[in-house]
Amino acid sequence: MNLQGLYIDTTTPFDHDGNLYRVKIEHNIGKWNQTSVAGYVVGGYAGEGAMLSAEEKRELWRIAASSSATEKTLIAGVDNAGVHEASRMVNHAAELGFKAALLDPPQGDKWMARQASRLLFFRSVADRANIPLVISNRAGLTLATIGALAAHPNVCGMVDDVGGRVGIAVLCGSELCLWTALQNGASGALLAFANAAPYAAIALWEAHRTREEEAGLDWQSRIAPAAELIETRFGIPGLKQAMDLNGYYGGPPRLPLTTTSPAEKLEIQQAFADLKS
Repeated sequence: MNLQGLYIDTTTPFDHDGNLYRVKIEHNIGKWNQTSVAGYVVGGYAGEGAMLSAEEKRELWRIAASSSATEKTLIAGVDNAGVHEASRMVNHAAELGFKAALLDPPQGDKWMARQASRLLFFRSVADRANIPLVISNRAGLTLATIGALAAHPNVCGMVDDVGGRVGIAVLCGSELCLWTALQNGASGALLAFANAAPYAAIALWEAHRTREEEAGLDWQSRIAPAAELIETRFGIPGLKQAMDLNGYYGGPPRLPLTTTSPAEKLEIQQAFADLKS
């Protein structure tokens, strides 16, 4: 699998009763289909995947698969802690037409946090998966663990906040260091920010692709204030607010996350004012 380009870490639309909002899922994907993004991660971190039941995630994947343009690569967000259930979810996504799965490391007690446990988890799921795995490095894998995973024939890449050359395709997961990561060898990016401002993210990617350093640095400075608000202060509720302001459906986050205050909404509106489609 050629893991290259800009991917959106898609949010999950909920109605005001907290249920999946099918028409808004279709609405957002329909608009993103008109852009040049490479594809979508569905049900991952920005999609509040940890708060979805297995059946909700399967339904979300079904809707996304039926709404996505054929040229977009679909990647399933899988965050189950056990090998058995994670493998089942990955293979269900494969049946729906997903091309890969983004797998989060298991969370839990100190034994689950050991590098040996994480390596065994990722290897075991990769052995059982019918599609390639992209490894999430949010929890901090060592270079030795990454190297061992890179050698597995069913591991096609990794998401890392820094990016770079580590013997495997790397998607940068942070808007704040995107230009630097691309210059250091990242093959692309997975961005939550792109839910609300895909064209700004695409402009930076195109500047990298065409080797226009001045334009790339300019776009990095343009997106930095808005990205900082989302990454370090307001999180998913702030991202969903930005989507509502920019013509996409953000809607309410799932409890216990809460919506932004009027003052926060104004700050988000000002930060994204020059980044609309």
